[in-house]
Amino acid sequence: QVQLVESGGGLVQAGGSLTLSCAASERPFTIGGMGWFRQPTGKDLEFVASIKWLDETTYYADFVEGRCSISKNNAQDTLYLKLDSLKPEDTAVYFCAAGRTDYSGSYYYPHRLIDFETWGRGTQVTVSS
Repeated sequence: QVQLVESGGGLVQAGGSLTLSCAASERPFTIGGMGWFRQPTGKDLEFVASIKWLDETTYYADFVEGRCSISKNNAQDTLYLKLDSLKPEDTAVYFCAAGRTDYSGSYYYPHRLIDFETWGRGTQVTVSS
């Protein structure tokens, strides 16, 4: 069974940076898009960023716009999320996810939970003040 494995989380001071990685154990299916979500303790899962696989269009939640970058390495089937200017409120478990449908060329961007069928187990990011 295909797995997505996140890494790169940890403890960082406010204002610092982290780069999260997500590696697929194998190509699960035709990847249409991948994304990152996060879940602060006691709160719901929330969309952070996504990328359409074919045209590489990226989308970001308002709360990370300008300090976050999502990218991918096709050869290694790896997804990245670079977070800059981290704030204590960025503390959460970060999950990567993959979806089959590629919305390249359309106005729609994958951002809902149902847009993604395969999920990793998450990596903890803790930002100290």
